[in-house]
Amino acid sequence: MSGVVEAAAALGYGFASALVPVVNAEAYAVVAGQPGGYAVIAVVALAVGQTAGKLLLFEAARRGTGRLTRRLARRNQSGRMAARAARWAEPVRRWLSHRRTGLPTVLLSASVGVPPLALVSSAAGTAGLRRWEFAIACLLGRVVRFAILALPSALA
Repeated sequence: MSGVVEAAAALGYGFASALVPVVNAEAYAVVAGQPGGYAVIAVVALAVGQTAGKLLLFEAARRGTGRLTRRLARRNQSGRMAARAARWAEPVRRWLSHRRTGLPTVLLSASVGVPPLALVSSAAGTAGLRRWEFAIACLLGRVVRFAILALPSALA
């Protein structure tokens, strides 16, 4: 497979895996690291695709801030579920709203996977984290994660 085709496939797969949880980008990174492949191109393209998908979640959360919470509060007559969600959401939003704690959290989530990046992407969007800072931290973390996964296969 040529480098351009490999990059396009990895980019598309990365984007799909950012939005559909059953599509596993980590497995793609391991397979892309096989000898004779374009591991570096695949890792970078996979990370770019994942970051683009997570930016879509980030923007959706940013533009829809509060809508889902209000809708859930209307559905739940007792308000217990809304109170529980608010109790957890507010500290996370405060944590991500500060550069000193928000960016390392995004970087940790993107590289290690804890907390889940999909949740961090949505929370960072509602917390007001800058788009470009989120994108850089997410991209850097994803490149590190996928490179670590592809490296053993590439060196074998």
